[in-house]
Amino acid sequence: MLTSNRLVSRTLFFTLALGLLAAAVVFGVAIGSVPLPPSSVLAVLVGKLFPWLGVGDFTPTEEAIVWAMRLPRVLVAALVGAALAVAGAQMQGLFRNPLASPDIVGTSAGGALGAVIAISAGLAAQSPFYIPLFSFVGSALALTAVYALTARAGRAPVTTLLLAGVAIGALCGAFTALVVSLAWKRWEVAQEISFWLMGGFDSRTWLHVRLLVPCFLFGLGVALTYAPELDVMSLGDEDARALGVETRRATWVVLLSAALLTGAAVAVGGIIGFVGLIIPHAVRLLVGPRHRALIPACALVGAAFLVGADLLARTINRPEEVRLGIVTAIIGAPYFLRLLLRPTG
Repeated sequence: MLTSNRLVSRTLFFTLALGLLAAAVVFGVAIGSVPLPPSSVLAVLVGKLFPWLGVGDFTPTEEAIVWAMRLPRVLVAALVGAALAVAGAQMQGLFRNPLASPDIVGTSAGGALGAVIAISAGLAAQSPFYIPLFSFVGSALALTAVYALTARAGRAPVTTLLLAGVAIGALCGAFTALVVSLAWKRWEVAQEISFWLMGGFDSRTWLHVRLLVPCFLFGLGVALTYAPELDVMSLGDEDARALGVETRRATWVVLLSAALLTGAAVAVGGIIGFVGLIIPHAVRLLVGPRHRALIPACALVGAAFLVGADLLARTINRPEEVRLGIVTAIIGAPYFLRLLLRPTG
């Protein structure tokens, strides 16, 4: 009976999460400087995705606004939110630490450093693939350094994790500032980097969607494949090895998967904090700690959350746009403090 009730509960959760994400996408596309009714948005989406249905009850202007301008931005926001949430769930499971997330342990800062190097060196102008590549390398190196500094018998103590994350993040931030200062004479590049570091999805196109989709799908596939290993590793390395888990291999695969998801997210959206921290916690309360259900649930809720946060950033101070990283920090920082100050006894 318990299994049946849990199945029904999870089925209801995923149904509601899919509905929430769909509603967030529709309203994210509909609301803007030129508001559109949701019916027009749906008409454009159906007409473009299913042209054989003959749905054409929309104007060329509506088609341009929905398909060329707003939908790519909304899809990028959804993919970035999903990627950061899944990476956060993997890190918390691997470190067995509730405070592990891409921004807390310096992974986002490492990805940002890699991307900034690619931009300032002019590589991004040669090919758009250099930014996600350099961002992935930066995220992987930062996460590997934090893991090497903190993991003891597969567990990362809270204080050690925070100190190592702050140190690695500060080091990456210092090098990022150095790169920006060296590029300051080219003020267009420096300004682009500075705004990009605060996070946001303005001017995102279908190219960014195509860059992000394969990275996200691959990272999500690895995360789901290694979900059972993460469950077993939560018992401790010795118990996991006794149950047949190759803990060393699983650790490195999960680390690289989390770094790929974080690097891809940072490459197209800049530094967006606290998504990977708060979403896994909220979702874990609803679907439980098993990663096979937790990871896809985090992807859905993270996507809906960041689409909503981006919509808030676009509309809270019209016609100016608040940087998305500021919005997520205002939402997430109090939750982080609550976790940090929560009694452990």
